[in-house]
Amino acid sequence: MPSLTLDKTDLRILAELQLNGRLTNVELAERVALSPSPCLRRLKQLEESGAIRQYVALLDPSCIGLGLQAFVRVTLEKRGNVHAQSFNEAVQRWSEVINCYAMTGEMDYLLQVYFEDLEHFSRFVMDELLQHPGVEDVKSSFVLKEIKRTTALPLSHLRG
Repeated sequence: MPSLTLDKTDLRILAELQLNGRLTNVELAERVALSPSPCLRRLKQLEESGAIRQYVALLDPSCIGLGLQAFVRVTLEKRGNVHAQSFNEAVQRWSEVINCYAMTGEMDYLLQVYFEDLEHFSRFVMDELLQHPGVEDVKSSFVLKEIKRTTALPLSHLRG
């Protein structure tokens, strides 16, 4: 995707929306010192360019009964690309997996997962993950305490 040229006003719009995606256009315009019409035009351009992918509600895992968060490192057997494709498809079906990354280094994938409790985690690992063909090794780390959580991407590198 080609690099997008963003001015200071575009960056302020993006920063404000990363803090609160539910701002009305009038509220957003006030915060970035624009009138509503030009603000809406810029917002539409940012959406159409793909700079803004989507708007979502961020849920609190503990409020919806997901008290156990873990990171799972997965290594696949190294026979061809069949296992990788099959694993990629399986990850899409596993609702416990909220993020999955193909990695360099000692592991092939890093999964960020949420569970109700240790029993739920155990069922997932034993019945899903380890039963998947091609999974050679699984190592898990449980989150003890969340130090920082944000969905906001840094924008400072875009300032001229």
